[in-house]
Amino acid sequence: MNSPARPIHVVLLMHSTRSDNLGVGALTVSEIAILRDLAGRLGRDLRITALDGVEPRAPYVTGPDITVIDMTGAFLKSPKGFWALVRGADLVIDIGGGDSFTDIYANQRLTRMFWMKFMTHIAGTPMVLAPQTIGPFTKPLSKALAKLDMRLSKVVTARDDLSTAAARAMGITSVIEASDVALRLPYDPPPPRAPGGPVKVGLNVSGLLMAGGYSGANDFGLKTDYPSLIRSLIRRFQAKGAEVHLVSHVIVHSGLMTGEDDFRAAKALSEEFPGTVLAPDFPHPSAAKSYIAGLDFFTGARMHACIAAFSSGVPVVPMAYSRKFHGLFGSLGFNRTVDYTSESAEAIEEKILAAFDNLETLAAEAAVALAKGRAKLATYENALLEVMRKVPA
Repeated sequence: MNSPARPIHVVLLMHSTRSDNLGVGALTVSEIAILRDLAGRLGRDLRITALDGVEPRAPYVTGPDITVIDMTGAFLKSPKGFWALVRGADLVIDIGGGDSFTDIYANQRLTRMFWMKFMTHIAGTPMVLAPQTIGPFTKPLSKALAKLDMRLSKVVTARDDLSTAAARAMGITSVIEASDVALRLPYDPPPPRAPGGPVKVGLNVSGLLMAGGYSGANDFGLKTDYPSLIRSLIRRFQAKGAEVHLVSHVIVHSGLMTGEDDFRAAKALSEEFPGTVLAPDFPHPSAAKSYIAGLDFFTGARMHACIAAFSSGVPVVPMAYSRKFHGLFGSLGFNRTVDYTSESAEAIEEKILAAFDNLETLAAEAAVALAKGRAKLATYENALLEVMRKVPA
């Protein structure tokens, strides 16, 4: 009689089980949903180890198959820590925090990423780069290391066409163009709505943009006065008889990220504008998506809040402050994104309101794009399945 197959041990890098940014958390919840589905198809059990930053929030990604390890500097450097973990794993999946595989952010973050990547390659453990933004890389050393990392990885997956082009420009012809794994984020569909009642408009208010960016000095080069535009949108939606829901997607209870907190900004606006609805302090990404799924229209500057609407069938207009928005939605043929870095407040406002006035058309366009996104994401899932299939029983 054959003994049962041992579990497939997967280590997750640059994922988060407890990030205050629910978009980063959505990547992890979705990745795990994909892994569980694929393991079921193979008839194998899973053992998932998630390396996570030390944060005040308790993990909201849990289960008997999941272990969370604090990613301290001591753990990364200890031979009995990170090295032993990845050497004993069957597979390492790196999602780069969604958009951190670039040298435009702090050097410390990229240095830590490269340390984990190349320790994994030296250990000989298969590495999969899950769908993420790739590039830009502007410095010779980081570009060379990124190129080598991708050449050594078993699967390299971009989540948009701009990232695919960046990888191919570095000679990585094997790159797969998929889409964001958060299209698979589980949620509870809303119950049927009773006839009548106001149209429910979801407005995601970015605490980061309300504060002027990380430094308060318009770090993202916006061409518009973001706080003024948000207030104008609230007034105009209310003038149309809509019920405006102020929805947060980065919710910070304590720590260094309080300046990025959406909830504080939304709460202040709810007090300023009577009749608005302050959405809850969501405990995890699926709770946020379940709430968003009950709205009639959505717009916002947190990309994964927009993905939650998009993937649950809610007509959406994403508000871009970086290339990742256009890359993701544009590569699916969904061209409703407005851009704070290149468009005037007046142009943005009119585009959003025009979309709101044509919800059926917007919903139809989004449905076609979503089907394309799911088909593209399946290419990543199939590639990952083949890597998992080769894990010895």
